[in-house]
This record gives sequence, C-alpha cells and structure tokens, in this order.
Amino acid sequence: MGHCGECHTPRNLMQALDQRHKFTGAVQAGWRAYNITPDQKSGIGAWSDADLAHYLALGHADGRGTATGPMGEAVDNSLQYLKPGDISAMVTYLRTVTPIASADLPEPKPTPAPPSYAQGVAVNADPKGEAVYAGACAGCHDWTGVSTGIPYATLTGVRAVNDPTATNVVQIILSGAHRRAADAGAVMPAFGGAYSDTEIASLANYVTARFGAQPSAVTPQSIAALRAQD
Repeated sequence: MGHCGECHTPRNLMQALDQRHKFTGAVQAGWRAYNITPDQKSGIGAWSDADLAHYLALGHADGRGTATGPMGEAVDNSLQYLKPGDISAMVTYLRTVTPIASADLPEPKPTPAPPSYAQGVAVNADPKGEAVYAGACAGCHDWTGVSTGIPYATLTGVRAVNDPTATNVVQIILSGAHRRAADAGAVMPAFGGAYSDTEIASLANYVTARFGAQPSAVTPQSIAALRAQD
C-alpha cells in the first residue's frame, strides 16, 4: 500500500507524506486521488469488499465508478496482474486504516437522474452545458447517468461527479480514457480539442448538477489552467 499513499496521501510543506492525514486524498498530476480511508461518506467505508476487490483488480465497481487518469494506469499496468490473494490482502489492509472525513466531499448521490432532459437540474443551470451533454455525452451516459450498454460509462454514484471541484470530470472530458484492463473494452474519446474552455466548464458544471450531490462552479479560467499543465 506504500504506492497508494504516494497519490492518496497529502504532502506537507517539505513534500513528505502527511501521515496524520493518511489516505485522505490529494491532487496529483492534475487529477484528484480521492479519500480511501474507511470513512462512510467521503471515503470507501460504504464499499463492500467485493466492490473494492473488483475496483483494484479491474478498475471498475458497479455504482462506484471507473478508474481513469493515473489510477487507470495503475490498474492497467500493475494491479490487474496481482493474484486474487494479494488483492484480498489490500482490501483487508484498507479496512484497518483510521477513517478520516474529507469535509469538502459530500456523500455520493446514489439515485439516477430523471430520464427526461427537461427534469432533474435547476432551472438556472447553464444551458450551454446541457447542449454539449446532449450532443456529446447522452448517447453513452444517458440522461439518467446509468449507461444501458456500457457499465463503465455509468455516472450514478461515481465520486468524481460528486466532487464539487469537478477536477476529474474536467480531466476526463479533456483527455478521454483508454483503459486496457482485462474486461475494459470501452474507450471514451477526448473532447478537449472539440470544445472551448467555456463549453467544457459549462459541461462539467451541468454534469455535477445533474448527477452529483453538489454542483460545481468550474470557470473557463480553471479549464485553461488545466490545459496549460499538459
């Protein structure tokens, strides 16, 4: 689990791992590595052992999310090759970590959005985000957030869409996902070159408002800053 701490444990002023907040999450390489302590709301305390094992081994757990970015690379290049006993040992260890809440992470919204695009989002939501979602996203992710044909594309219950910073939502929109784990046949294209900073910010805010517990307030300036990191 030492490798996991490199991303999921924040660092102090000297860039050493802050073990007082072990596994509570941090931003690395422009992506947010989330809280993996047993906290029930902001961590993985509500996950079953089967959820955790499947996520670690294959980068996906139904109703929990799909690994992308650096975590997706960790699964594809390393974790998927571990023996089942090793994965089980990791799950057992994670259960022993002290649960610590992340105050900025609400408990994920577990219910799908309404099947109609006209319902489920506040009337003051940015219409540009809805328009982009309709053209580029609804075909795979559906208006409910539950994909009917691609389990990896389901958004309901996913931590990233319940993160008010929308950091990983923006990153996946910009760069897409190309997973190589054993049962991951789906690929999400990158949309960074197809839409402006304003459109991507509006889309991220729409996604968190429709499928998450708390809407984000992403700005075009923050999108430009993420692009500059590439």
